[in-house]
This record gives sequence, structure tokens and C-alpha cells, in this order.
Amino acid sequence: MDQTVSASYLSHQHVAFPDGLMLECGFHLAPVEVAYRTYGTLSPRRDNAILVCHALTGDQYVAEPHPLTGKPGWWSRLVGPGLPIDTDRFFVICINVLGGCMGSTGPRSPRPCPDGRCEPWGTDFPPITIRDMVQAQKLLIDHMGITRLFAVLGGSMGGMQVLEWAAAFPEMVFAAIPIATAPFHSAQNIAFNEVSRQAIFADPQWYGGRYWEHDAIPARGLAVARMMAHITYLSEEALNRKFGRRVRSAPQGTEANPGSLFGEMFEVESYLRHQGSTFVRRFDANSYLTITRAMDYFDIGAEYEGDLSRPFRGTHTRFCIVSFSSDWLFPTSQARLLARALNRVAANVSFVEIDSDKGHDAFLLDEPDLDRTIRGFVAGAAEYARIA
Repeated sequence: MDQTVSASYLSHQHVAFPDGLMLECGFHLAPVEVAYRTYGTLSPRRDNAILVCHALTGDQYVAEPHPLTGKPGWWSRLVGPGLPIDTDRFFVICINVLGGCMGSTGPRSPRPCPDGRCEPWGTDFPPITIRDMVQAQKLLIDHMGITRLFAVLGGSMGGMQVLEWAAAFPEMVFAAIPIATAPFHSAQNIAFNEVSRQAIFADPQWYGGRYWEHDAIPARGLAVARMMAHITYLSEEALNRKFGRRVRSAPQGTEANPGSLFGEMFEVESYLRHQGSTFVRRFDANSYLTITRAMDYFDIGAEYEGDLSRPFRGTHTRFCIVSFSSDWLFPTSQARLLARALNRVAANVSFVEIDSDKGHDAFLLDEPDLDRTIRGFVAGAAEYARIA
């Protein structure tokens, strides 16, 4: 628990925007802080910037050790000198989303107060959308003096942000790479998110979302939420390959595995419990609720009577859509739906389905075909854009 609480006091590179922004729900959120990391050097013409958008439980530490866990950056195999997203050539920006818990304004941020005795927003934090996240990112991009991003890319929820960038600010996005994502959140995915949220609400340490007042966190509920979500990130093939039906027995001379009714534990159970326990040490429960709801709201065609092509009408952005054959959370069928919508407006679009048995998480794992796809598309787009 100490690690989780201390996350509130980490110092993050950020910019504060006193005027804030108007959210889609009609609430004017101010001030707004946007936390971020950058890698590489911005060119004199400011034309080599790449925005990497993180997924639900990611953050801005894309290519360096995480300040809480010490683990390598979540895309350190893709972002760096000489890598597919080459920081010797490009200026890479990664931003903690609005509603997050690693420095950007979110439920754990202090709520503005006239008497100076500020407390966290908690569950009073206004509902946000993927569009709100992108609007907050644009505040930072404008602050940096960048008028056009060479590329925007990301996977899962990061891919939703990519699509929102391309739809809302097409003149600012030269190339877009939405990976393992969809043009709207499906009913099945909304259902999974709701089960995860209910696990948090059911935790006795929830205290109506004001757990900090009790020096507590809903660790058990948040861990179950993470375990539930993590199952959806993997394929049946990946689970069988990694764990099968192997049982982990308690070492001789020790007590049975804690939390087990049967004195032993399947390895897949142990793995999920580890995922849950490590997650609660770096993520805030109210942020998890806020961000999962933002994903649920996402529907790029909602304002166009469900027509997924109209948001991209007239676009000059070059698209590369990537899906994975074993991803059942954001299946290839949804990626094809997006590709067909872009084709209807004569967009410049490439579509790649990568054969992988790693499930949705393939975009975060060692997947050479993804690396080659990104490297090739970025190189081709840079040549077309005449980026040195």
C-alpha cells in the first residue's frame, strides 16, 4: 500500500494550463496539468514529432524504466535509437492521459479549493471521454509549437486516441497507426469493464470512493479488476502455452499457498494474482473507473448516425491499421470495419493482420511482424513527407 500512496508524490515532467478545457460533458475543468515524457530531438522545422498514445493501464514512461516499478518502458523494444520508432531521427512524445494517475489531472489530483485545504477529486472527478483526452494532449502539442504531428500511433485505448486525433485534427496528423483497436467499444467490452468496476465497488476498503480518508485503498477489488481484464488480453492458445494445467504446490515444510482453499494453486492462478498485486501498487482505483468509462463511451461514428466513414471525409492522413489474428477483445473484424470505412472516403489506408497466438497483448509483446510493419510504414511515410 505504501508504494501506491507514494505515487501521489512522484514528480513528473508536466505543463500546467490554468484555463483548462471544456469537457464533452459540459464541465469546465481547470486548471489542467498534462504529464509527459519526450525522447529524441525536435527538428528545427518541428516536423519530426511522433505522438505515442498509451493504453488503459499504461502511462508516459514508454521507453525508460518506470519510476514506481523499475520495469523497462512498456514499448522500449520499439522506441529508441535505431529502433522502429527511431529517436535518433524522430522526436517522440508520450502523454499520461487526462484522468490518469501519473501526473496528468485525474481523480487523484487536488480539487481546486478557495480555502487552500484541497482534497483529491475522487469520484467527483467529471466523466471524461477519449476526445477529452485528445483535447488535453493538443494543449501540450500546441504549447510545444508543433503544428503538425508526423505520426500518431498506439494500441488498444491508445488506438482509440489515434482515431480521435485523425478525426478531430486531420490537418495535424500526417500518418496514423491504430493498433489492436476498434472504431467503437463493443457491448462485450463494456460488459467486461462493468464487471471490473463492480469488483472495486464491492471492496470493503472502497469507502464510496473516498478511501484516502481512511488511509486505505480498495486493493482486493482493484486486483480482481486487473485479473479480469488481463484474461481478456490473452488468447486461449497463449494461456495454454504458458501455463496449461500445471499446478504449483506449496514448497515442502511450508504452509499451503495463502488464499487457496485447496493447498495448491494452478500456475495460471498464481500468474493472475501476481498481476493483480503488482497493479495495485502503481494504479489508482478511481482513475481505473474513470478511464474504463471513457473507453466505453468511445464511438467514432456516434455523431454521424453510426457512419464510420464520415468523421474521416476529406482526410489526407495516411493510415496503417494493424490487428492480430488471436485478439478476441478487439478482433480483426472490427479493424476491417474501420478499413472499409476509410476506403469509402478514399483515404490512403493500409491494413495488416498479423498472425499471432498472443492475443490482444501482442502489441506489447515481442512480435517481430509488428516491429517490421511499424518500421516499414514509418520509413515510407517519412520519405513521402521528406523528413530528413
